Amino acid sequence: MTRPPPLRPGDRVTVVAPAGPVHPGLLAAGTAVLRTWGLDVRTAPHVLDVHPELPYLAGHDADRARDLSEAWHDPDVAAVLSARGGYGSQRLLDHVDWTAPERPTHFVGSSDTTALHAAFASTGLVTLFGPMVATAAFVHDVVAQENLRRALFDPPTVLTGPRATTVVPGTARGTTTGGTLTLLDERSPRGGVVLLEDVDEDTYRLDRLLTALLRAGWFDTATGVALGSWHRCGQVEHLVRDRLAPLGVPVVGDLGFGHCPGQLTIPLGVPVELDADRGTLTVLDP
Repeated sequence: MTRPPPLRPGDRVTVVAPAGPVHPGLLAAGTAVLRTWGLDVRTAPHVLDVHPELPYLAGHDADRARDLSEAWHDPDVAAVLSARGGYGSQRLLDHVDWTAPERPTHFVGSSDTTALHAAFASTGLVTLFGPMVATAAFVHDVVAQENLRRALFDPPTVLTGPRATTVVPGTARGTTTGGTLTLLDERSPRGGVVLLEDVDEDTYRLDRLLTALLRAGWFDTATGVALGSWHRCGQVEHLVRDRLAPLGVPVVGDLGFGHCPGQLTIPLGVPVELDADRGTLTVLDP
């Protein structure tokens, strides 16, 4: 896997809207934060579009896909940042040019953009599962902002959250995969240290999703599991133990990524060591 080099002041970044429609005020506030980091911030041509018939989408699939492709293949762009999640990223998968660009480029997003992380992984690119620029979770959360800034400019080696807990003890090594549970399926990159989180899902629905992945053998090569937030998902502790403990691999709960205050930015596609006893995720190849 290829990890793009850290950003430097003056680097150009482009904000795209691959999923749901973007709030103009949050976009302005989020890009203003990026500019305080010394970045040359651009927004894609269709970032504020709204689909005329399907208003839960940020414009037509072809336009959103073109914005993403052009930003990713632009040799002057050092990072492509998602404006927000919602729904729509899956609809782009057959429309984006997935050939690797000349310059390794950062991609940042989470939630619905888990589908895009999986596609980028197929090109051999390390991506960042982190906060999105035009959301309140970024604009009004200085801790999440700092976590993203560090991930882009000075990547930390050890990642942990203040509420990290041991679900199944032990240590494990592997490559980070996963993301938001509802966006994963049997075709998603598998194995290694799996990251899982979600939002606004009933516990029985999470049970169904985990059970489907287990029956498909998706967890067969997992060496460990790191759980993030389960905001507005009910009580998932018993479900996690019931479905994941039988895997016999270390499991950490509430590591601090996903839909939560102060969310971490975690690289996908890098070798790590998961220490479930200490509640840490250590990047082995920074």
